[in-house]
Amino acid sequence: MSKTIRLTAAQAMVRYIAAQQNSDGERFIEGCWAIFGHGNVAGIGEALYAHKDDFPTWRGHNEQTMAHAAIAYAKQSGRRKAMAVTSSIGPGAANMVTAAALAHVNRLPVLLIPGDVFADRGPDPVLQQVEDWTDGTVTVNDAFKPVTRYFDRIIRPEQLLTALPRAFRTMTDPAECGPVCLSFCQDVQAEAYDYPKSFFEPRVWRQRRIRPDEAELSEVADMIRAAKRPVIVAGGGVHYAGATDALASFVEAHNLPVTETQAGKSALPWDHALNMGPIGVTGGAAANSVCAEADLVIGIGTRFQDFTTGSWGLFANPERRLVSLNVAAYDAMKHGAVPLMSDALVGLKELSEALGSHRAPGKTGGLKDDWFGKVDPLTDALEGNALPTDMQVIGAVQRAATAETVVMCAAGTMPGELHKLWKAGKPGSYHMEYGFSCMGYEIAGAMGIKMAQPERDVICFTGDGTYMMANSEMATAAMMGIPFTVVITDNRGYACINRLQMGCGGAEFNNLLDHAIGGENSKIDFAKHAEAMGATSVKVGSIAELEDALAKRDEAKGPYVVVIDTDPYPSTEHGGTWWDVGVPEVSEREEVKAARATYEAKKKLQRVD
Repeated sequence: MSKTIRLTAAQAMVRYIAAQQNSDGERFIEGCWAIFGHGNVAGIGEALYAHKDDFPTWRGHNEQTMAHAAIAYAKQSGRRKAMAVTSSIGPGAANMVTAAALAHVNRLPVLLIPGDVFADRGPDPVLQQVEDWTDGTVTVNDAFKPVTRYFDRIIRPEQLLTALPRAFRTMTDPAECGPVCLSFCQDVQAEAYDYPKSFFEPRVWRQRRIRPDEAELSEVADMIRAAKRPVIVAGGGVHYAGATDALASFVEAHNLPVTETQAGKSALPWDHALNMGPIGVTGGAAANSVCAEADLVIGIGTRFQDFTTGSWGLFANPERRLVSLNVAAYDAMKHGAVPLMSDALVGLKELSEALGSHRAPGKTGGLKDDWFGKVDPLTDALEGNALPTDMQVIGAVQRAATAETVVMCAAGTMPGELHKLWKAGKPGSYHMEYGFSCMGYEIAGAMGIKMAQPERDVICFTGDGTYMMANSEMATAAMMGIPFTVVITDNRGYACINRLQMGCGGAEFNNLLDHAIGGENSKIDFAKHAEAMGATSVKVGSIAELEDALAKRDEAKGPYVVVIDTDPYPSTEHGGTWWDVGVPEVSEREEVKAARATYEAKKKLQRVD
């Protein structure tokens, strides 16, 4: 009996991908998003067709956004499942580079398979080929190299025997997890090779749990015992490690207050006594007050992004020391942190054992009550203002939400307001792509979340500016009958950046449509646009009408869109901390001069250690 099977390279790739499993016994790559063109339609297209009954292929409308859907799927799945995405060569491939960067920043797995030029170079230059006059090996797909965790160019069929296991190792390794790019030369896709049958046997890829080093564990335990005002910064790694229950047990046993990053939000329920809420630039007064006074900051699964640290100006205590519990050495060593390299679940359990009965002396009484007392009224359904505020829109959605609701967003005004104001319940109920904060992630991301967890009630917040960036997967969701709710807040432009522009002393310029050339001619009917792509849509004129519309969202068979005009200027003034945005040293405007003086004063408080 033959121990080999003759397949094209593309057929072998699809067969291998479909056989790989996670530790739950489920297929790790659930299916493949595809936009076909020259470079993938003949080879990969034919291979996907042969497996269409057991390995689904979904047709997207934009290479970047279908990759966003795949990334959101992986994020909502806790990195335990992922998707593949294939494109043609040239612009189709280049469209996915932004999505690759998003996945790289957020440490999320996605298998990107762009078509490439001919390995034999016979027809060079082919249509859409980018030529490098000094390097004959370069193609447009080399742009993926800095934004993927593993890159390989397949120029021989047998190279898949090493490339594919390396790809899956990367996507399933908690410490190195991220996007993979297999740049697949189009002639090689069609070439046949005698592959070992054993190569296609099902294989389980387990996400290993790295245990802490004993010396590091002892040092961190001693630091916590000595601390008078310790605080925890919970990041996305808490979710990916399945460590939310372990976090709750740990902080309850040792009386440690917790703050949450955008990725970490919902690690603890919002009303947990030790959850001080959101941290940083988009954070609340309770969390930021605790952090400003902390003598020990314990990061768990966080990258310590500038929005989290207030550009490293938040942790103001001169005695402050930093600990980082993280699976990745790169993150564990940032800014002179004492590392505790470990999986969050295992690390918290073993750290708790090392601490024994120790309880931190810190008290946070009254901070949360004071914070909510200030911000809760902002979300009330008050009528009378000319246009509703974003805070009032959040309040309406919060009142309509259930225990199964997942709210999601990525860019613009809403991420900051949601981080501060949204009261997240159980883990996974808050999905924010704020590592890359990529405009255009929202609609495709909402679709990916719903595909990952069909039982959840998915509500997507997006502004008019982000909606215009990338809305084409609304048609995909309608075509596939994937139901989720989109709340479009139309403030006529890029209101978030307009406020930042004003905050830096700048004049309102080129952000809101009213301050852009020809902006007065823009009269977009977002409800009709969404309806034209197959969504059920409605335009509402008040918070009361918004609440009525949200109550009907379960009646829609596919995407349901609610549009409401909002005021572009108000934002939650309470909470937050400084963000380092360079203000011009020289300007004729007095507003810029004043902003520069404030900037220089804040810059002196920034710690770079």
